[in-house]
Amino acid sequence: MLVELKKLIEANPLFRDKLAFPSFKASRLRTLINQSLNWQHQLCKNPRPNPDIKTLFTDHTCAASNGARPPPPANTPLAGPVPKPGAFPPLGAHSPFQPVVSPSPSAIAGWMSSANPSMSHAAVAAGPPGLVQAPPGAAAFLKHPRTNPGGPGMDFQMADSEHLMKRMRAGQSDEVSFSGSTHPPNMYSPDDLPKTVVRNLSQGSNVMSMDFHPQQQTVLLVGTNVGDISIWEVGSRERLAHKAFKVWDLSVCSMPLQSALAKDATISVNRCVWGPDGSILGVAFSKHIVQIYTYSPAGELRQHLEIDAHAGGVNDIAFAHPNKQLCIVTCGDDKTIKVWDAIGGRRQHIFEGHEAPVYSVCPHYKENIQFIFSTAIDGKIKAWLYDCMGSRVDYDAPGLWCTTMAYSADGTRLFSCGTSKEGESHLVEWNESEGAIKRTFSGFRKRSLGVVQFDTTRNRFLAAGDEFQIKFWEMDNTNMLTSTDGDGGLPASPRLRFNKEGSLLAVTTSDNGIKVLANTDGQRMLRMLENRAFEGSRAHSEVNIKPQISGSLGPIPNISGSAPQIVERGDRTQQSMSIGNLATMENSRVPDVKPRIAESMDKIKSWKFSDIADSSQLKSLKLPDPLSASKVLRLLYTNSGLAVLALGSNAIHKLWKWQRNERNPSGKSSAAVAPQLWQPTNGALMSNDAGDAKSAEDAAACIALSKNDSYVMSASGGKVSLFNMMTFKVMTTFMPPPPAATYLAFHPQDNNVIAVGMEDSTIQIYNVRVDEVKTKLRGHQKRITGLAFSQSLNVLVSSGADAQLCIWSVDGWEKKKARPIQAPPGHQTPLVGETRVQFHNDQSHILVVHESQIGIYDTQLECQRSWYPRDSLSAPISSAIYSCDGLLIFTGFCDGAIGVFDADSLRLRCRIAPSAYLSSIGSGNGVPFPVVIAAHPSDSNQFALGMSDGTVHVIEPSDAEPKWGGSSSQDNGTMPSIPSSSALNSQPSETPSR
Repeated sequence: MLVELKKLIEANPLFRDKLAFPSFKASRLRTLINQSLNWQHQLCKNPRPNPDIKTLFTDHTCAASNGARPPPPANTPLAGPVPKPGAFPPLGAHSPFQPVVSPSPSAIAGWMSSANPSMSHAAVAAGPPGLVQAPPGAAAFLKHPRTNPGGPGMDFQMADSEHLMKRMRAGQSDEVSFSGSTHPPNMYSPDDLPKTVVRNLSQGSNVMSMDFHPQQQTVLLVGTNVGDISIWEVGSRERLAHKAFKVWDLSVCSMPLQSALAKDATISVNRCVWGPDGSILGVAFSKHIVQIYTYSPAGELRQHLEIDAHAGGVNDIAFAHPNKQLCIVTCGDDKTIKVWDAIGGRRQHIFEGHEAPVYSVCPHYKENIQFIFSTAIDGKIKAWLYDCMGSRVDYDAPGLWCTTMAYSADGTRLFSCGTSKEGESHLVEWNESEGAIKRTFSGFRKRSLGVVQFDTTRNRFLAAGDEFQIKFWEMDNTNMLTSTDGDGGLPASPRLRFNKEGSLLAVTTSDNGIKVLANTDGQRMLRMLENRAFEGSRAHSEVNIKPQISGSLGPIPNISGSAPQIVERGDRTQQSMSIGNLATMENSRVPDVKPRIAESMDKIKSWKFSDIADSSQLKSLKLPDPLSASKVLRLLYTNSGLAVLALGSNAIHKLWKWQRNERNPSGKSSAAVAPQLWQPTNGALMSNDAGDAKSAEDAAACIALSKNDSYVMSASGGKVSLFNMMTFKVMTTFMPPPPAATYLAFHPQDNNVIAVGMEDSTIQIYNVRVDEVKTKLRGHQKRITGLAFSQSLNVLVSSGADAQLCIWSVDGWEKKKARPIQAPPGHQTPLVGETRVQFHNDQSHILVVHESQIGIYDTQLECQRSWYPRDSLSAPISSAIYSCDGLLIFTGFCDGAIGVFDADSLRLRCRIAPSAYLSSIGSGNGVPFPVVIAAHPSDSNQFALGMSDGTVHVIEPSDAEPKWGGSSSQDNGTMPSIPSSSALNSQPSETPSR
């Protein structure tokens, strides 16, 4: 029996390559015990030379004799032997465990893991390794609350932290410290703060946002309430660049944006910010879009990306480096945070969970943990990792309204500043490990006349605009340090921004200008700049200016290797135009100038896309097939990506497997290496029961694969069969017709539960284990043609040949909503015909496929965007599917063409003609076309085609262009549209009227 059991286990792909036990030394267990004992003693409040440790399961504390605290031992963690040598060997037998003193992961882990008591631990564990691998002792240490033993304004020192730092970090500097630990006292000098007005710049419009260049210390970026941006050289008082607002390519903008601009063309800059090295900058506007420019040291701005980012206003923008890739982080009135690729502009993440417009974002990282803090106008603070697991933090900000967050320059201390609707302002420092306020800074008036903005500098000072002046604090003292009115002329709540070195401070004025304040270092720097012999050297100044940045866009990916911190997040906009109830704040937002919109509203440019017509422009492989050919009705990749499974109209399955070899070391599917048509040694075929289907064309084929690739469930008009993928043997059959099964979907949490769409328009929830139909769902009028589960939403979405969508609750299987898909202009209403559905990776959007359209719907079954066949892709749609990363949609057409669309905007990136992948195109029976498309589970640019002539093709981009449409279709409006002979995308994707 054991031999048979072993064979059964080895035959299961789930256990393959996972049964070998790792080799380890006999002393490994003893070493682990020693490490644990040492770590416990490192955290002991009253360390004694001979600790009495009774168990590893609870933290120990050495008892102090007579209540006195003995002096700490020598630098070695434990020098003496442990009592009870029979239980543990002497700790000196191995090198003492040297704990990793990098508290940041545990600090953020402590906050995130304790933020929501009802959140399961698995939600945290799903994050980056550093988040869950922080030493448990450190996490426990960071969760000991303490009361402040000092008087007002004194920094509170945690005894645990102080003692641990002394013992574990003797001789080290204070550059890295535990959250909540002490910070070296700051000695204040009046010369350190920029309080002397040295420049007055006239912008001409109300300044909404400012940011100093990260390397050129006197270059200032400015955005205004009429959508203009300017770049100033503060030293020479020269405006280096000026860009009035205009939409770069109106044809690719969403219909809501086009409609909003047609009704009211006024637009404001909500936020402008430099990239980490200053070679790129981003601008967020009060209506939908962000624009990204590249910047040269000579002051030249070039258009790089225009992204229709949010519905409503884009309230904040920042740059970040998740996975060592430069990205853009935005938030908006649509209550979402989105992450975009800074090179191509494609959306990578969308974070949903806020219940109000998101006011600000603060991306940051500690050790190897990348995360984003966000605040909404309901006062909620949330934190997100770059995954789909939802928010890790849900806290209330003081004031419960508009709040911004910023780290100190070294990234170790977190501050926030916000104003309530009643005008009460709060500037606080947070204890990250506790998710609690560590100190609250005093000095604000009881009723501020605007949303107070703040900034940090030099790891020492905080500044905020309040009461027509600038107020300063030391980070370690809650009492206001000093203030200045900047020689008068400041608004009630001026915006402000330090340069990176803290020598200059830019402040907005009430007369549409900017004052620049300087300390002694700043004044000296500006004097030296004034004395330079030639004016054109502004970008090459040697005074407190770091080396020039490299080329505008090309070197950007290389920035990510160093991953500089984006920590200074002081300036935030007063969101008057996008968040309605802020309009009553201090300044009038009546625009000075009506911005220009590119050309005319009705003059829409065409979009240039890649048109692939030759086999040299891609990699294509026709899979070998000695068996008789029949129309491919269903096609899918195995979850491992090692094989392709097809189901033909003759009810026979075909399985192609790629082998590991020198040309294909991973063994995964590839268009460069031919696979083998796999069969068991006995030559058995995996054939379905065809039942009494009138013809092969009439048979409703359906197929579903288990998560571990061990079993496939399939039907071809007859009974549903469950096959073993290793032996091709039928393990069981069930549900004989009538009615016949037309679609199958495994329950995401239980492989024994299957949703079976039927020919009679019902959906049967069937339990394989007990061979029982649990319930029948009724809501469609024709056969079921699509089913999709969402585990995160706990719903099932169905579609039918009646072109109707239904959404069902998995808990009670009640129907939550139903609606027909939207008919294209000029089509009969209502639509009929096969309709397929697929959830996007974000679980909040649904791809709906019909011969007349592809559409993106939300979970309320509202159509967000749709595309209809036209021009050179005018044939009916045969199949469509998301790429594995959710960024593309691969679409097949009944004339053999293939379209690759951007999943977010439904803009065509690439058209593939049949001649590019078919070796010969016959004229007798028409051109073979892809009946079904399958997307590779891990290669986002590979897909497979199941053809009407029975062949299967694997398609990949060429080596010269590793991504579809990489050279021609600049993502999201990278460049203005280039007129093309094809007007395929001459009209934007339609957004339906509500």
